[in-house]
This record gives sequence, structure tokens and C-alpha cells, in this order.
Amino acid sequence: MTQTKENQQDTIKHKAGFVNIIGNPNVGKSTFLNAILDYPLAITTPKAQTTRHRILGILNGENYQAVFSDTPGVIQPAYELQKYMMKEVEEALEDADILLLMTEPGDKELKDEKFFEAIRNSKVPLLVLLNKIDLSNQEETERLVAQWKEKLPRAEVYPVSALHHFGIDQVKNRIIDLLPENPPFFPKDQLTDKNERFIVSEKIREKILKYYKKEIPYAVEVVVESFKEDEKIIRIDATIYVERPTQKGILIGHRGEALKRVGTEARKELEALFGKKIFLKLFVKVRKDWRKDDNWLRRFGYKKQ
Repeated sequence: MTQTKENQQDTIKHKAGFVNIIGNPNVGKSTFLNAILDYPLAITTPKAQTTRHRILGILNGENYQAVFSDTPGVIQPAYELQKYMMKEVEEALEDADILLLMTEPGDKELKDEKFFEAIRNSKVPLLVLLNKIDLSNQEETERLVAQWKEKLPRAEVYPVSALHHFGIDQVKNRIIDLLPENPPFFPKDQLTDKNERFIVSEKIREKILKYYKKEIPYAVEVVVESFKEDEKIIRIDATIYVERPTQKGILIGHRGEALKRVGTEARKELEALFGKKIFLKLFVKVRKDWRKDDNWLRRFGYKKQ
């Protein structure tokens, strides 16, 4: 009986909670997640709306588990896919134990006033992260700290640079302090809630965001059709969906060279992540206006069946 009580006390002393990252597009939410996990989980590019899904990244310590949630940027949605993305952000606000509002120099508020007001009225601990301070001088940083303390008086404000890992450890320690007492929500060796197929599809989409301009990256969805793992090699078939035949032609490029570059770069990164040789085959198909089509959004996992 004594041993059981000790075990119960150990469980109670364990801290765990959901730490949800919210902010405008392209302020560095995914870069921050990767920095605090010390692992390249979320894809990052200079383009806005790189993140489409809410992604959990799990930081484990002996006596704590911080479940970080990387969310799409706050926008005024224009079509069905963007409505789904904003719903993901709204859910992150509702289930947070700690909120991280990430900003950058030039930000004065979120792009959705109503959502900003909801953050102001939230009762959970709120940390404002002033990201990209490597682009500001000391005087500008002090002005930004004062600005956000005036807008959100109950918030704690931390200047950080996620890209250069400045201030990350200080924020990490404060988050651990603020976590509520809970047993772990996930196994202690788990890094994310996403499976291998999701990680593969995101890495392919990251390369498309990197190498293509204008509308192409936003008209693309990647589906992993086959993922077969042997002892020394992983064989992957993936289909890239676009909305128009002209986009398909641009994506493939002259003699398939453009698509080959995407496959090569994605394969190299996946081999580093999985620690195995990767055989990756890419296909391109057209699904007209899929971003506005409820049926295709469901098939692609953006809406519940």
C-alpha cells in the first residue's frame, strides 16, 4: 500500500499541458517549434500560410511533458481550405493550458480583431514572444515590449529569435514552470501526433513551396499513397494534386526536371530524418478547385468525414 501511495504522489507531481502557438502568418511559429524541440518537425518556408494543419510537437522531461501545438497563421479566410485552417486556430485557443502569441517587428495585432479580443479575454497564462529581434535594435525592442504590455497587460513578454535560438531556453523554462500538474498525455518517447505519411507529405510540400512561385504552392496537396518500410530502405509513392492542367505542366517542368528536383531534395531530407535509404516516386494529378470543394477537403483530411 505504501508503494502505491508513493507512485500516486509521483504521478501528481508530474506536470503536463498543452502549449498552443498562435500568430499572424509567417511570424516564425514553426521555426520556434523546431527550435524548442531541437528537431525539424514542422516545415518552414518564407511564404505565408506554409502551415495548414495543427501539428503537435511533444517536449518530454523526467517530470514534465509540454505538448506544443503549431497552428496556421491567423487570417480572414477567403475559401474553404482557409476556413478549415482558421477553425484549427480557434480550437487551439479553446484547449490551451498556456498560450504563446508570436509576433514580429511591425505586428500591432492579429489579422482577426475578434480573435485578438478572445486572446485578451482568455484566462490561461499568456506569453507574447517578440520573434525576429535580430532584425531590431535595442531601442526598437524596448518599444515593442512596452507596446505589447500595454495591449495585453496580463501577458509576459519575451524577445526571442527562433531562427538563431536566442531566448528559447528562457521561454522553455518559464513554460515548464507554468505547466499544470498532470500525468503525461502521450508516451514519453513520442515526438508528435502525426504519422510518417504526414511527415513525408509535408516535406514534399515544403520543397514545392521553396522552388515554385505565385499560385502553384497554394494549389498543391500531397498524398502519400504507399509507404513500405524494409530493414534498409523505405519505398514511397506520393501523388501531388493541383487545380489546373497548366499548374501540372509547370510543376513537372521541361522533361520532368522541376519535379525531379523536388523529389531529390525531399528524398535527401527524408533519408536524414528516417536514417534509411529512401526510394521516392512522385506523380501529379489534377483535381479542379479542390481548395473550395468540401468532398476533396474531406478526402485530403481537412474536414471530418
